[in-house]
Amino acid sequence: MSKADHSDRARFLARFALLAAAAAVLVVLVSLVETGPLIILQGLAGLAVCAVGAWWFLAHRGIVRVLGGALALGAPMAVLALFFNGGLWFTAPAGVALWAGALGCARGALRADRRPDPPAAVRPGRPPRRPVLIMNPASGGGKVARFGLVERAEKLGARVLLLTPGTHTDVEELARKAVAEGADLLGVAGGDGTQAMVAAVAAEHDLPFLVISAGTRNHLAMDLGLDRSDPSRCLDALTDGVELRMDLGDVAGRAFVNTVSFGVYAAIVQRPEYRDAKAGTALDALPDLLSGGAGERLDALADGRPVSGQQALLVSNNPYSAADPLDVGRRPRLDGGELGVLGIRVDGAAQAADLAVRGALSPALTMLTSRRVEVRAAAGADSDAGAGAGAGAGADAGAASIPVAVDGEALTLPTPVVCTLRPRALRVLVPRDRPGAAAQVPELNWRRIATLALDRPGPGARS
Repeated sequence: MSKADHSDRARFLARFALLAAAAAVLVVLVSLVETGPLIILQGLAGLAVCAVGAWWFLAHRGIVRVLGGALALGAPMAVLALFFNGGLWFTAPAGVALWAGALGCARGALRADRRPDPPAAVRPGRPPRRPVLIMNPASGGGKVARFGLVERAEKLGARVLLLTPGTHTDVEELARKAVAEGADLLGVAGGDGTQAMVAAVAAEHDLPFLVISAGTRNHLAMDLGLDRSDPSRCLDALTDGVELRMDLGDVAGRAFVNTVSFGVYAAIVQRPEYRDAKAGTALDALPDLLSGGAGERLDALADGRPVSGQQALLVSNNPYSAADPLDVGRRPRLDGGELGVLGIRVDGAAQAADLAVRGALSPALTMLTSRRVEVRAAAGADSDAGAGAGAGAGADAGAASIPVAVDGEALTLPTPVVCTLRPRALRVLVPRDRPGAAAQVPELNWRRIATLALDRPGPGARS
């Protein structure tokens, strides 16, 4: 498709996005004229009641949890009934459909207008001569065997090192030994935690790193645009690959590729039973962690800016998308040189309702970026008791350590825990054809959409 075709497509989609957004607003205004603003207030009240119910369900046990579950399920149904009885049986779904169409077209316009040099610039990759791939047969429910990754990798000339399920293997030491024996590429078919450990060795020796999407969630593979439905396609990089640079996170001297979690999630991951019963373990632990239990408060300094009294804190290798509601679980880029910081502090049902209604505008949610984040237990918090809930640590050791989840792996680290970033430290070899790469578009920007629709070059437009 020519440059002119891309421009025409972007302009068409941008205009359609604005029209659909305007129509959605018009539908809401018409419904207000017909029914009055009361029904909208009722809808917001229903959302708040649903949030309160969810909070009671998560933060309490017994009859309060049962009541909370009933509210969380019943409030949306009551709101739908009000809408239908109020004559919004057509306008409400129409407004939602129009707004969804507006968002989809806006994303399509930005994708069509994408510049030739994306944020993560790639360069031709040289096929490795002695690639070494570390594979975990148990990862992702057995994807290594299901997709024939060992056979395909060996056919392409790679040496495969298989981990033994049920036994502890020092993956970093395995990777270092492979480098000492002449490996010119390191790769991993496994979870993000294993990938981070091997990536650290690859970065240390300035070797290319290959990600094979054989884990359960494959967060890094998703943000690299790799095929998560068929991990064998990741091996195409060995013969027809391109290389890009990405940042590598560091927490207390340990590398991470995705996130470092503190607080509620980290304390739950510490529990031995979590791996076998994630949902049940979380439901059992949350009341203690959310309603005044040990270790639920954290203080942080993000480039010197205080973030106090958080129940959950997530530090990510580059920030996750916030402005685009359809891309909230992704990082638009991996080479921005900044950590993303997301903190949550909910002190009760009222704040839970406020967070549900106001979203990112709620004081319960903190979102920012930083180059250095320092985390410690809040003053007066007994952090070791929180870690001991799952790891058997002593409860009287002061605030010397806190539970931490590094790319999903449970650790207990001494405070303060410092997170930093090594900009563009990791060379990543990816296939030339990445099905998810096309989905990585700039964050949703309605001013840019309006500029495209009016066919006026903006300040950052192409020359």
